[in-house]
Amino acid sequence: MIEITICPSCGSDKIKKVRRNLVSQFQGQTYKVPSLQFHECPDCGERIYDRQAMQKIESYSPAFPKKHIEGKLTTQKVNEMKPDKTKQEYRNGLTSHSS
Repeated sequence: MIEITICPSCGSDKIKKVRRNLVSQFQGQTYKVPSLQFHECPDCGERIYDRQAMQKIESYSPAFPKKHIEGKLTTQKVNEMKPDKTKQEYRNGLTSHSS
């Protein structure tokens, strides 16, 4: 995480890195992101999230479809994404196709 010493919104030098649970809502659905690290300004309330924090928020938010578990595609999801012909080929071993 990059260190931010001046709030980009109000110019305060009191901005601090914090770690806390984030509770938010999407389309009326409340969700919680545990132990999220971000910068917050006590003067104006500005919050700054780095890439890692945003990825964590996305993994908990109902706004983003869940096609993975903890950042990894499951074998079941990979198999669901394969065309039927490819699934059969993998079950039988890869075959070469002649024209």
